[in-house]
Amino acid sequence: MEHALYGERGFYRRGERTAAHFRTSVHASARYAAAFARLLRDVDAALGHPDRLDLVDIGAASGALLTRIVALTEPELAVRLRPSAVEVAARPDDLDPCIRWLAEPPAAIEGLVIANEWLDNVPLDVAELTPEGPRLVLVDPLTGVERLGPPPDPADLAWLERWWPLCEIGDRAEIGRPRCQAWTSVISRLRAGLAAAVDYAHVRGGRPPYGTLAGYRDGHLVSPVPDGSCDVTAHVALDACAAAGQEAGAGETLLTTQREALRALGLTGARPPLDLARGDPRAYVAALCAAGEEAELLDPSGLGGFTWLLQSAGATRGIMPL
Repeated sequence: MEHALYGERGFYRRGERTAAHFRTSVHASARYAAAFARLLRDVDAALGHPDRLDLVDIGAASGALLTRIVALTEPELAVRLRPSAVEVAARPDDLDPCIRWLAEPPAAIEGLVIANEWLDNVPLDVAELTPEGPRLVLVDPLTGVERLGPPPDPADLAWLERWWPLCEIGDRAEIGRPRCQAWTSVISRLRAGLAAAVDYAHVRGGRPPYGTLAGYRDGHLVSPVPDGSCDVTAHVALDACAAAGQEAGAGETLLTTQREALRALGLTGARPPLDLARGDPRAYVAALCAAGEEAELLDPSGLGGFTWLLQSAGATRGIMPL
């Protein structure tokens, strides 16, 4: 998975963009960026309007989300804002020059960190329960043919026991310890402010018995053959990441659905009043389009079903949207 996504000719290393392969909240509507722009203002206020405010987008793809947030930022905040995109691919030629393009997150962050559909692409191993105990699932990177290998190492076995215990022979688990470590690296950099991870996720009481490993190519679900031709992804054990963040020093922690988070940030999906259609038809059509976009972002059976993990750092109050 590591080689297929981030190797020399890996899927993301060569510059593939998520919008070309699957639909995300970022590309569904600019209203998604508007919600984060409001969250950024809340973080700024909670930090007392510092002279410098970081905005870091990890797994930034083309930088679309960051670009939209920056465009929605009021001038008074814009002069203090330091936006950074973290991405392994090359910087897009048309990216706003005010946005830094980094291979790694800044060493110290004071502000807002966004990890939108990043943790699901942090490589991990898969384990299957056998009569002799858990065994790693090995895969031929060219054909996708699988076979069972050795047991996971002790640290991974401990993670499985705590977060994804296997019960029946043939059950599979995606060992999320690398994702916990990745999230810990974010929290350890956050001196003050808020970190937000958004992903399809599951919690300990509802892990899927055969895992969620999947591949995406050109808008279609495909077999997750790790040959570099497709995005290889798996849902995230965000409850385990939340615990790892707390162990790394995070303060307030919130796990919630995208639907609830976006509603708290002002998105409603409500139709505009019909009186507006009579008084200003163009404004009514624009408001109706915005309501439809918000409804898609809030749909609990679609994008609204994403999970948000929010964790704060530093002496901040009133920073959570809920």
